[in-house]
Amino acid sequence: QVQLVESGGALVQAGGSLRLSCTISQSIGTIAWFRQAPGKEREFVSAMNWSGSVINYEDSVKGRFTMSRDNLENTADLQMNDLKAEDTAVYYCAAREGIYQLMNQWQYDYWGQGTLVTVSS
Repeated sequence: QVQLVESGGALVQAGGSLRLSCTISQSIGTIAWFRQAPGKEREFVSAMNWSGSVINYEDSVKGRFTMSRDNLENTADLQMNDLKAEDTAVYYCAAREGIYQLMNQWQYDYWGQGTLVTVSS
């Protein structure tokens, strides 16, 4: 069973930056970040395949968020800059094999417990 643990969530002011980290118990092909804002459905944020040759971002975070991964350490990070109030959410790390339908949360087999990011305006 693959286990994922997120960290780095915090309260930050609008315009600020935050770096989330995901530690995975074993190597796996695709890692993604999703988020769920209060009262809303969980939505895709970004995903990356093993080699990093495929990276997808949700439109509202393009240019502000950067995903990276370290396959030796089995970690994945999400650098978030120029944070906005609408970025407030619980952020989840997810993992799966395969690179199709990266934005579809139902394609992911393994999930972390989430880390809360609150952006004050």
